[in-house]
Amino acid sequence: MSTLVQPSWLTGRYVSDGGLETDLIFNHGVDLPEFAAFPLVEDERGRGMLRTYYEGYATVARNVGAGLTMESPTWRANPDWGAKVGYDGAALDRVNRAAIAFLDHLRQSFNDVDDVRIIGAIGPRGDGYVAGEKADPDDAADYHRGQVEAFATAGADVVAAYTLTGPEEGIGIARAARRAGVPVLVGFTVETDGRLPDGTTLREAIELVDAEEQPDGFVVNCAHPTHIAPALDDGEWLTRIVQVNPNASTLSHAELDLAEELDPGDLELLTSSYDALRARLAGLRVIGGCCGTDTRDVAALWGL
Repeated sequence: MSTLVQPSWLTGRYVSDGGLETDLIFNHGVDLPEFAAFPLVEDERGRGMLRTYYEGYATVARNVGAGLTMESPTWRANPDWGAKVGYDGAALDRVNRAAIAFLDHLRQSFNDVDDVRIIGAIGPRGDGYVAGEKADPDDAADYHRGQVEAFATAGADVVAAYTLTGPEEGIGIARAARRAGVPVLVGFTVETDGRLPDGTTLREAIELVDAEEQPDGFVVNCAHPTHIAPALDDGEWLTRIVQVNPNASTLSHAELDLAEELDPGDLELLTSSYDALRARLAGLRVIGGCCGTDTRDVAALWGL
């Protein structure tokens, strides 16, 4: 595996958002069946909530003089999860395109932010906390193709997969994005020992995907920095990680799945342990949060 240069669309440092779903559910009382936020794009009330959400992170970006990435609220907008909330293939195509169009319109109101990029967010076919059967990369490419193509057609700057539990699905998503001609990031989550839920080490997962498709970079999300740290053994592979979005809580995925209340974590521990990661990740450009985090946490990660 050779180290690649930074993706051309990453022109500097970028503020990412936090835990969209947990913020809406626990802090604002929004009902999100199946953890699906994408239906909010369908009506003015939902778009208003999303607008307020993204505006908070635009403020952080202004305050630190950084760019902003806006991940579309489409982590659950794939065929399996979409069907659970009543969306067929045509409806998913419509809402995935609408999500990118909504963010593009919103981007125009952030003209005082250094640079704003739209990320078409893709989630795993299965549960982001539990590894299922090992995916076939070609099957995964076919499965995610519709969402990837919807994002590409609608004008997303990049597509990014988040919370993947095994490398094979990442290969498939990268393959679908290459065929659609759109830049792609592949993102994994890890357990408390730094390994993916399927037992693969983070290094192995990144090197396996790079050997097949070489995406534009990698993401680690939905795990506390103290869970990510054990994965970071030395090597050039570390330069391939361009985005880290941690959870606020140190609880394991299994514990979080059972939690009925939001665990906001320890902000000082979050920031200090993230700083320890940052010192080892020369390629890190996009900094935000995941489950349990909001604008306060992300601002703190940026030193505000």
